[in-house]
Amino acid sequence: QVQLVESGGGLVQAGGSLRLSCAASGDTSITDSMGWFRQAPGKEREFVAVSWRNTGRTYYADSVKGRFAISRDKAKNTVYLQMDSLERDDTGIYYCASGNPILSSVRSSGGYRYWGQGTQVAVSS
Repeated sequence: QVQLVESGGGLVQAGGSLRLSCAASGDTSITDSMGWFRQAPGKEREFVAVSWRNTGRTYYADSVKGRFAISRDKAKNTVYLQMDSLERDDTGIYYCASGNPILSSVRSSGGYRYWGQGTQVAVSS
């Protein structure tokens, strides 16, 4: 089992920045990927970014590419999401996820087994 705890959400003006953190505990060696999804009110959960521990590779949704950056601190079993140039459409609950998705499932929530409780991000104009 892997437990994930997110932090760092909040209210920010458009154009501002936030950094989310996701601390993993438990048997963290059983999963290679840690990523972020988000869900806006009335919308489906969508993929944001993912990082692979073994290769260091990262992958982003087109909507956040160039504005968001995912990184890992292996020693702390923590993954971060640095969000810059925030837009109103970035508003939502951000969830940390961990698992071993196959390549075709990287962008799908079904590809991840473990989830955090979510942290709220609100971007005002």
